[in-house]
Amino acid sequence: MDATEDVKNDSVGNMEPSAAASSLSAPQSEGMEGPSTSILPRVNAEGHEEGHGTREDLPPRSKTQGIGKASGDRGKKRKRKGDMGRAEWSRYQIDKRSRNAEEEAKRLNLGPEEQKKGKQYPVFSAEEIQNEERKPKRKVAVLIGYSGSGYLGMQLCDDGPSIEGDLFNAFVAAGAISKANANDPKKSSLIRCARTDKGVHAAGNIVSLKLIVDDPDIVPKINAALSPQIRVWGIIRTTGGFSCYQLCDSRIYEYLIPTYALLPPHPRSHLGKKLVELAEEAGDLEGYHERQAEVLNFWSETDDALITPLLASLSPDLREKVLSSLYDSTPLTRSERHPKKPDTPPIADPPEDPSDPLPSSAETALLRTIRATTTRAKRAYRLPPSRLARLRATLAQFVGTHNFHNYTVQKSWKDPSAMRIIKSFTTSEPFIRSLPSTNPNSPNATDAGTDASGTEWLSLRVHGQSFMMHQIRKMVSLAVLAVRCGAPPGLIPATFTPVALSIPKAPGLGLLLQQPVFDTYNAQHAKQYDKEPIDFSKYRAEIEEFREREIYGRIWREEEAKGVFGQFFATVDAQRDGWYWWVGSKGVDAATKRTGKTGLGKNRDGESGGDSDDEEEIRRAKGLEEG
Repeated sequence: MDATEDVKNDSVGNMEPSAAASSLSAPQSEGMEGPSTSILPRVNAEGHEEGHGTREDLPPRSKTQGIGKASGDRGKKRKRKGDMGRAEWSRYQIDKRSRNAEEEAKRLNLGPEEQKKGKQYPVFSAEEIQNEERKPKRKVAVLIGYSGSGYLGMQLCDDGPSIEGDLFNAFVAAGAISKANANDPKKSSLIRCARTDKGVHAAGNIVSLKLIVDDPDIVPKINAALSPQIRVWGIIRTTGGFSCYQLCDSRIYEYLIPTYALLPPHPRSHLGKKLVELAEEAGDLEGYHERQAEVLNFWSETDDALITPLLASLSPDLREKVLSSLYDSTPLTRSERHPKKPDTPPIADPPEDPSDPLPSSAETALLRTIRATTTRAKRAYRLPPSRLARLRATLAQFVGTHNFHNYTVQKSWKDPSAMRIIKSFTTSEPFIRSLPSTNPNSPNATDAGTDASGTEWLSLRVHGQSFMMHQIRKMVSLAVLAVRCGAPPGLIPATFTPVALSIPKAPGLGLLLQQPVFDTYNAQHAKQYDKEPIDFSKYRAEIEEFREREIYGRIWREEEAKGVFGQFFATVDAQRDGWYWWVGSKGVDAATKRTGKTGLGKNRDGESGGDSDDEEEIRRAKGLEEG
């Protein structure tokens, strides 16, 4: 409540109408709460203003005066507008147009460095704006697709490139938004249907806003102003009150993941050792081995056939040192990943000791060779039907209405907004993709070129009413970890209970929004008002070509070059603080629980138990959802 409304509620009821009007004319800061001693005009008995006083200077209330329960009028509803009429009350409301103008003036007065950090909108002179022909705006739904690589997400943000930022500037460049409205998306009533995270893609998404669409070539003009990563499929006239966020029935997402992600942790890794230990403590060792029967010998056979020959020439001590470097390394903390610049110049590394049987450079080269060999072995893995069936059964447990407080950030089990509806969660049959490798040092260089030697993938599809921040990536992560670690069957239902768990979010690389669904709008509003239904099927050929080239192609290439999924699961397997022990035979009782208001745990170094990007993403998208 701002200072003006505070005065109305507490003071107007005790004053004559003329005094009330005078008191409300005092200048106040917009959007700020007034202090308890707000400065008010002081009036004399005749109602004339004598100067300024404080609220304490006002005459005391009588038992019968005032409004609301505190004044003794307990049987009546509290009057928010005091004793003023509607017309008089409306004159004292915030002037939003002036407020936006002040904010724009502040933005334009920023220095060069601050301008670089802020949103970059086209700036036109007053003469250009005045000379532009005025054209009518129409409420429309803009159907779009994009590859999220290199962007901080869908939503407009101050600290980097966003899909909406590029899209809005393209609207201006194409003449769909006038120069007078080019400096603020709020003037065009821009609303997104689904907010995708950093690096997440979309084959179909929608923004609704007011555009100038009388030009029949407006869509080609907009696309000409966009990078190849963003495409506009079409623009559809809608009803005047259309909101793509409010009227969306549900959303369909897809997540692509290589099948080698379902391989168990290496027996020498910390998680691999802990899983056996937890199974023994729970008396479930036989059951654990049964759940891992298809892959129980994968690592021993791979090591014997491929890794042991590479280590044959080393002494036992050096062999152990190399294997420890591969599987026993502890993941870096946030402070180690982002170290502060030293105050003094760094000390150069000492020269290698010629007497050392394995110099550091040779050790690094050997480690690189072993990792490349292991990567080729994982990418040659083919998922057996029984393990695929186990994954499908795990995903099916998400279907229905559940409390997903463990699958997002900043939500407790008691928060009603954590209840979400999942309509379906399915997976495709495995398929193989490979890319010709132009890099001779690529881990998969010898295997590239034919489908039979490529990486096997799965397509997971989840259809839900709406999703919270990181929810899909955490659902995928937990389901895959449950299968790869041989978790007991009751793990998924346990995550819907009040227990607070730390669930890592799977890489954003594999996630894409397939399309939002508007069945109710199409059946009721569009039909009633003779508007075109919102339907992506008419653009199917364009979408499929774009999806294969800009989305799927980027996913294959980035995984081929960087091994994103391998790095993610290696980090999880090396975690020593107990955050992910819920995947073992003892279930959630064995895991370190989340603490703190943010919903993120604290590890032994006091760092966030979740991803280091969480704080930044929360700051950019506080209160917003994934879709």
